[in-house]
Amino acid sequence: MWRDVNPRGMIADFREVWNQAGRNRWRIFALSGACTFGVFYVMYQQEGRAPHLPPKVEYISVLPEHRTDAEIIASNIANQKRKEAMALEQARRDQDVRAIYKELGRWSGMDVDKIAREADAEEAARKQAELEKIRKFRAEAEAEAERAAKAKAQAASE
Repeated sequence: MWRDVNPRGMIADFREVWNQAGRNRWRIFALSGACTFGVFYVMYQQEGRAPHLPPKVEYISVLPEHRTDAEIIASNIANQKRKEAMALEQARRDQDVRAIYKELGRWSGMDVDKIAREADAEEAARKQAELEKIRKFRAEAEAEAERAAKAKAQAASE
């Protein structure tokens, strides 16, 4: 490829263009220099960054690698007991807060017993709606299981 490149021809072409430009050669030279400077100045001002490398994921486990099933079951039971104790403590705190709000309501002249009855009725209605939703879901699942069993029995008998 480089044997076809001749710098003497390039220099001769530049001289020919320079001589043809006549009196405007310095204006053309200044304009082309300004354009080149402007393009490089704009490129210099641009900030470009390469895409970030994907993060290196390190798995940290605080559990022993080769636990037995008995150890896993024991840790699950301990975690469940801890979770239940925290739920009981939270329920006790919620009850204390309700008692404080009831006292504050009484001082403010509200009928807190009526408000509590309405709240309990709303909670019971919500729980009843959830139970009905669960019953409906179970009934649909059982019906689907029966249809699948019938289809399977029918396919087996054919």
